[in-house]
Amino acid sequence: MDKFREECGVFGIFGHPEASNLTYLGLYALQHRGQESAGIAACDGGLIRHHKAMGYVNEAFNSDVLAKLPGSLAVGHVRYSTAGESLVANAHPIVVDSVHGQLAVCHNGNLVNAGDLRDALVRSGAIFQTDSDTEVVVHLFARSREEGVETAVIDAISQVRGAFSFVMMTKDRLIGIRDPHGFRPLALGQLGEAWVICSETCALDLIGARYVRDVEPGEVVIMSSAGLKSIKPFGPARQSQCIFEHVYFSRPDSYVFGESVNEVRTQLGRTLAREAPVDADVVVPIPDSGVCAAIGYAEASGLPMRMGLIRNHYVGRTFIEPQQSIRHFGVRVKLNPVKSILDGRRVVLVDDSIVRGTTSRKIVRMVRSAGAREVHMRISCPPTVSPCFYGVDTPRRSELIAATHTLDEIRKYLDADSIAYLSLDGLTSAVRGGKSQYCTSCYTGVYPVAFPRDEAAYLQLALKLNPEPVAAPPEAEPELSATVRELVKNTLVG
Repeated sequence: MDKFREECGVFGIFGHPEASNLTYLGLYALQHRGQESAGIAACDGGLIRHHKAMGYVNEAFNSDVLAKLPGSLAVGHVRYSTAGESLVANAHPIVVDSVHGQLAVCHNGNLVNAGDLRDALVRSGAIFQTDSDTEVVVHLFARSREEGVETAVIDAISQVRGAFSFVMMTKDRLIGIRDPHGFRPLALGQLGEAWVICSETCALDLIGARYVRDVEPGEVVIMSSAGLKSIKPFGPARQSQCIFEHVYFSRPDSYVFGESVNEVRTQLGRTLAREAPVDADVVVPIPDSGVCAAIGYAEASGLPMRMGLIRNHYVGRTFIEPQQSIRHFGVRVKLNPVKSILDGRRVVLVDDSIVRGTTSRKIVRMVRSAGAREVHMRISCPPTVSPCFYGVDTPRRSELIAATHTLDEIRKYLDADSIAYLSLDGLTSAVRGGKSQYCTSCYTGVYPVAFPRDEAAYLQLALKLNPEPVAAPPEAEPELSATVRELVKNTLVG
């Protein structure tokens, strides 16, 4: 489906005799955050053992593999690559041994200065085994001159910038770290006497753990036999929680950034109905991501909501296409229209977002072919006009339909009778703290973390992921070189 790719999911548990088995279950609950690879590291007080493989969690692990990961301490990761190729070498956890002892690292996010740090480390003799930005952190940890594991970890993390929620493990402690801006979620829970840390609370629910609180932006939590310790080693920073976690990424049964994802999405639908009403007969969600917003839209508009599109939940990652052309085959294998609901009716199709528009176009035409008299698209977030550099895999700006087309051009391309997006104010009004607490760079092009001083090096990363240079935030402008300023200027003008 034409959506932003999820980033990664992290999980860790300390103090439970079945740590690796519970981590396996936790990763199952976080599978929606990454489907390329899965990995678990565990420790029984001696050696850290780990296993990782490409594919889904149930493809990477079985009972025999989990039996080889004993201990009461474990961390796990599901990955969708945002920095580094899709290879098993880049899968997490990354496990290293150094003067500070063994360390296993799982990372959700993206480090914007990883390129600069990597170049400096290579020049000083470091040998990298992966092209993942996360490996920079383990090199910084190994080279730290601080005494003790905890201070060495903090020393390493203090040198990176960008979005990061880390779950790390030594032989006798579990460490969770959230960047000072709080881009990515990280929840803390308890299962009896055991401590659990994970990307979303749905993972706590699956294993029967109790949600305690979120790890705060800029906080380091350390779980050991001495209990839970909290350290706040970073200076204050503007909170920039990712608004797209609420729009699409997180599961609706999770609490993220302290709020119910289901309730936020439903409120987005209510606001959308007030902002963009339409004279229609039925509200139809595009499953599964549009369901919560469609419920809210129907509630506020007074229109009935019906499941006019049925999703096939048993479609794998790949399928064999027939040689004979079948109309809309790629979408129809995942979604099928219910003619009895759509035929002769004016339909409001509700979805959470549009990226390229290719899938939405096929869905609109499929609904029309099922007999719909009118099709009106309603999107429960603002137009997506900018790529993300904080741990979300986004297309080039030129591929984002809202960045290159007017609203009416999008309507015509989708073959819809009307289209409307939720306003930015409508989006941020649905979450506590509003604009002051959230990153909305994918809708505004304003990036809350300034680019590194060596701008040319970062632009190489940016251009690799996104061939069109993006504008730096205003506070970074004085640091830009003349060449980069000209590139940015040309991008804004163009």
